Amino acid sequence: MSFLYPLFLIAGLSLAIPVLIHLFNLRRYKTVLFPHTRFLKSIQLKSQKQSQLKYKWLLALRLLFLGLLILAFAQPFFNDGKKESGNRLQVIYIDNSGSMGVKDGARNLFEKARDAARNQVQQAMPGTRFLLLTNDKPISYQPLPADKILAELNNLQLSAHTKPAAKTLATIQSIMQSEVVTGADVYYYSDFQRSAFPAKADAALLKNIRFYGLPVQNEAAANVYIDTAYLDAPVLQTGQQNRLIVHSRAEGKLSKEAPVLQLAINGQVKTAATLHFADGNERVDTLTFETYSTGWQQIALTVNDAAVRFDDTFRIAARSVPALSVLVLNEGQANPYIQAAFRAYNGFNLEQSSFSGTIDANKYNLVILNGITNFDDAYGKAVAAVLEKGGTVCMFPARSADMNALNPGLKQIGDIQVTGIDTSAQAAATLQQGSDLVKNMFERIPDNVQLPVANWHYIIQAGLSANEQSVFSFRSGDPFLAKYTPARGQFYLSTTAADLQAGSFTSSYFFVPFLYQMAMQSGGSGIYALTLGKDQPAFVPMQGSERNMIHLYGHGVDAIPPQRPAGTGVEIFADRAVQQPGFYTLYAAGSDSTTIALNTDRSESVLQTWAPAQLKSQWSGNDIKWLETGALAAAKSGGTLGSFPLWKVCAILAVLMLAAETFVLAGGFRKKTMEGRPADSGIAQ
Repeated sequence: MSFLYPLFLIAGLSLAIPVLIHLFNLRRYKTVLFPHTRFLKSIQLKSQKQSQLKYKWLLALRLLFLGLLILAFAQPFFNDGKKESGNRLQVIYIDNSGSMGVKDGARNLFEKARDAARNQVQQAMPGTRFLLLTNDKPISYQPLPADKILAELNNLQLSAHTKPAAKTLATIQSIMQSEVVTGADVYYYSDFQRSAFPAKADAALLKNIRFYGLPVQNEAAANVYIDTAYLDAPVLQTGQQNRLIVHSRAEGKLSKEAPVLQLAINGQVKTAATLHFADGNERVDTLTFETYSTGWQQIALTVNDAAVRFDDTFRIAARSVPALSVLVLNEGQANPYIQAAFRAYNGFNLEQSSFSGTIDANKYNLVILNGITNFDDAYGKAVAAVLEKGGTVCMFPARSADMNALNPGLKQIGDIQVTGIDTSAQAAATLQQGSDLVKNMFERIPDNVQLPVANWHYIIQAGLSANEQSVFSFRSGDPFLAKYTPARGQFYLSTTAADLQAGSFTSSYFFVPFLYQMAMQSGGSGIYALTLGKDQPAFVPMQGSERNMIHLYGHGVDAIPPQRPAGTGVEIFADRAVQQPGFYTLYAAGSDSTTIALNTDRSESVLQTWAPAQLKSQWSGNDIKWLETGALAAAKSGGTLGSFPLWKVCAILAVLMLAAETFVLAGGFRKKTMEGRPADSGIAQ
């Protein structure tokens, strides 16, 4: 047994007071004179033996009263037989991610978890301090008293952010070090979704932690949601048919009534479709629509799924603008593959010519150098000027016997040079998933996609100042397609030509999307469908060299999100400033406004959770316990929980001792009044 306030035990010295009174309170005898023996009937006679017994009872009751009162103030508790070497941090984690919004009866899982945590705090012993964690961030990085924790619990809401268990435990380990505590008792309220909670416990993350898992689940939950949606063209076309590809999924056992998918543009419903999942849990729909206004359009896809509401809407912000301009400088014949790629859609103005000495960087979104064998100083300086102004240039060299003729121009751009040629046919071995061409264009790369093959390629070497990033790489590590950023703009260099004799790049899955993405980079993207919590930046072009602070507006928010310079503009990380999905506007003085769409993390939509039996078998150990939210009274960690606080038991017993003392003093041990005593001159009282 331990005590929450052990200094109160010093008050135990007061137990000597009733003992001293008992020892030194010598009774005085006095003579009571009475005129007649009839008064003998009203006199209570007590023997010496009875008097001694009464005083012993009074002494015992007074000692018990004081002792129990002292214990009540010291607040004893049991520590389960574990020796405590210091203070322990009391941590309550509540999973407030989207999946906790699943209905379970009249309330959702999050509300049940919050109520259980509230009961835990209310039952804790006075003086207990807690650290409250959620998926957003710690409410405070220091433990707070119970009243403040209860106030924070009342204000807690569902969040669009998701945090894996490993990050939560790592945060606790960091706070333990800063608070200089010997350990932590972690109460983990969650639905234990498989995507966020690992199958096996990490011993390093659980060091000095007693883990109490409290599952809050609804095994019968079903969900229909929009996994992703995208336009089949790189730009939104005004006055023409636009095709929107929608991937929707179903989880769990669905109701008989098929859900309806609805498309709205700027709040106006355009079309709808019924979703049937007869052949599986995934389907793809193509919705067509037209828009006749220019500027940013807010595209919202909604499914009427009442069971889980947080992921029922998928948002896309798309801009219908005049066509993007592309300049192709051909050394020889025009390239039919490049021409076909940009003329397939009306969203591009394609212009082709030969190099004439200068390039207007402000006129074109993308400059392509095709079939280049002689890249001299003048040519290189013109390209370097485009890059200096933040433009985007892509170069497809042609095979030449004099490969050194490419180096003068490359030297003007940066520390880049051709050192050799490899004539063996090789397939690209790696694809850089983090490249802007990949992550901003594809929602998911197909697993069976084939990477392009090069029948020959130049061997490129670049210095650190060139800032090389390989998009495609060969097994040897040589780049197939690389991006260089020696200046504000971006220079893409293919190490082989853009024709069938050079390889399969022009007919591959990546050729056309990569060209589209290059064309959109210099002017900012025209399509945004970002995911909260993924740190996906939105690019805002800035006119001139001055970069003003960009504000984010929407849903009653006026914030300045984190931003960093990039090329001719600024990259904005909006999801660090807001937590609610929706449409937001980015604006800075002297530049056009940009509309972005923020969506919830679709990993929360997959309602696959660990069963409690699996958790108990996979997460086991002396310091890992699994409890039910309704049976928290059985959980004891450092005495913060108990079936009934011991200090209350001590206080009740002290009151009973006081009542017993009063009973004894009131005459509980009196004998019947003795009668017939002979008359005497006095009676000893």
